[in-house]
Amino acid sequence: MTTTELQGVAIFDGISEAGLQRLLAAAAEVEAAPGQILAQLDDPGSGAFVVLDGAVAVELRGTTIELGRGDLVGELALLVPETGRIARVTAVAETRCLAIPRETFIALVETEPTFALALVRELARRLVEARSAD
Repeated sequence: MTTTELQGVAIFDGISEAGLQRLLAAAAEVEAAPGQILAQLDDPGSGAFVVLDGAVAVELRGTTIELGRGDLVGELALLVPETGRIARVTAVAETRCLAIPRETFIALVETEPTFALALVRELARRLVEARSAD
């Protein structure tokens, strides 16, 4: 994976070259087969995932949402660590993700304003969608 590839993922758009280099140095690519669990409900969150290829199902309170390329999962357990994972995340197809460790994720939020703003916008979008579904 290169910084150029990361710049093609919306959540990373606008991160400095140095920030992308730090991300690449700490993150790992993870491949998951259909049915493989990436995050389990109530487990402590050690990192977040960005879907690079494929798709995942997020199971939360009886609802399943499918996410794909460019989507971020697992971030809430990093932002509110005392809660643990709030959903189960399972690959629904051959999936490739970028696993971002907690420390790297938090450092990006603290040092890269465009990443922090993209994250806030994504969280706000999800809240609006959840409210619309009620």
